Amino acid sequence: MGQLPVSGEEYPLRWWKGNLHTHTFWSDGNDFPEMSADWYQQRGYHFLALTDHNVLSQGMRWMEVRKVIDRGGEEVMEKYLQRFGSEWVETRGEADSPDFAVRLKPFDEYRYLLERQGEFILIPAEEISDRAEGKPVHMNATNLAEVIQPVGGETVREAIANNFRAVDEQAKRLGREILLHLNHPNFGWAVRPEDLAQVTEERFFEVYNGHPGVNHLGDKTRPSVEDFWDLANSLRLTVLNAEPLFGIATDDTHHYHGKGGSRPGRGWVMVRSRFLTPEHLIRAIKRGDFYGSSGVTLLDTQYDDAAKSLRVEVDAVEGETYTIQFIGSLQQPTPETPDRELIGKLLKTEQGTSGTYQLTGEELYVRAVVTSSAAAVDPSFADQKKQAWTQPIGWEASFRK
Repeated sequence: MGQLPVSGEEYPLRWWKGNLHTHTFWSDGNDFPEMSADWYQQRGYHFLALTDHNVLSQGMRWMEVRKVIDRGGEEVMEKYLQRFGSEWVETRGEADSPDFAVRLKPFDEYRYLLERQGEFILIPAEEISDRAEGKPVHMNATNLAEVIQPVGGETVREAIANNFRAVDEQAKRLGREILLHLNHPNFGWAVRPEDLAQVTEERFFEVYNGHPGVNHLGDKTRPSVEDFWDLANSLRLTVLNAEPLFGIATDDTHHYHGKGGSRPGRGWVMVRSRFLTPEHLIRAIKRGDFYGSSGVTLLDTQYDDAAKSLRVEVDAVEGETYTIQFIGSLQQPTPETPDRELIGKLLKTEQGTSGTYQLTGEELYVRAVVTSSAAAVDPSFADQKKQAWTQPIGWEASFRK
């Protein structure tokens, strides 16, 4: 690792890659948490939140090996032993008995095996998995200290707000930076744009989720997740006088052995921060200093508030070409009867590895989408291309009106 820097100037701003939605044997994933974390560490990720459903991986838990094999496949125990060894892997009972079990290691044990200062950290997290109006309402809370049980609500909107308040209470009580984001809004067609727009305290949602069953593209009567983003933000900025949503990309990993469709490596966030710590990463995300990706890497994305211009630069891959689209919603004279043609409008397109958009003052906000000519490495829907999504900018003037 070498010596630590002796001056703050030696901690430059840089991009850190991470996934904020991952499952293991602690809920409905099909591998051990150490194996999941090792997958990401070995592939150059810098941080990972393990977000099992309604649980933090704490305390003593054993899982019958037959259930481990049923879920992960015949080689799952062999892979675990090969990677970490018999001194680490704990079992009890006779190998040929039905109650032969393996211990699921808790977070505070396996983190020290895998974390590397300045290279890779694990963040305690939970997928708060709730239901309202018969629909799934799932939210990920990153950097929790205590598990949060779903609060529920009479409506989807109320459930989102109630769970936000529960997380916010823990953050304030413990003096802790916690990030809460809404997961896969089109999963089960659970959340409408107006539902999330109305819960103005919640600022983050998944604009891309790598699970193939989350209806990313929408259908004939319901919006795609990107359209959802624009609809919700237009409502916030015109009717609700509220700050916009920022978009996160995630894996939602459940499957690590080629068995099942929700695999790792499909979506991630790139966060710009001086320090690789949960607190600094979350503060940067809350500032909007990050982008989501399903395969495109950016060298830079900058908004010059004085010049009112957004610039995006792509870290190009040889053999790929890039389309940079600037998308935004325009000011509307009658927000109570919005014109859908002014929402999520394509404002400008540039071909190449860099693009700039000059705001005119008519925009509620502007965001950029960069699309590669190359197909996604492991697509979650048909004809998927590699993409990156920057956060909405230029909205502060609209918000203050």
